[in-house]
Amino acid sequence: MKALIPAILAVALITGCATDKGGEGAPAPSDKFLLMDSGTQHSVSADALREMRLPDGRLDVVANVRNREGRRIQVQVNCEFKDAQGYTIDSTPWQTLMLTENAQETVRFASMNNQASTYTIRIRQAR
Repeated sequence: MKALIPAILAVALITGCATDKGGEGAPAPSDKFLLMDSGTQHSVSADALREMRLPDGRLDVVANVRNREGRRIQVQVNCEFKDAQGYTIDSTPWQTLMLTENAQETVRFASMNNQASTYTIRIRQAR
């Protein structure tokens, strides 16, 4: 019995430290997507990320933005491209998406130069 106590404590510690990423249909991977307010965190998910280099070396990013609600919503989305150190080097203009009930829209972004190494797609409620 005493031998089981450390094992039980280890399991409890590991499972106790797990974080909830949003439950069913978690909104987005946090390193590539930023859902900027509670409305988008509840209503929007982003997935099916695809990234590639264009022939001129610029980074091209494609993602799906999905409405998880049974009502029409309006969101704005943009992309911040970052260099190898994580500093933002360019940012696309905000574009507005009208998402009907449970709809999905594909968005595409391309960096302005070939210095972009990574990016963050940001989604917020329309203003």
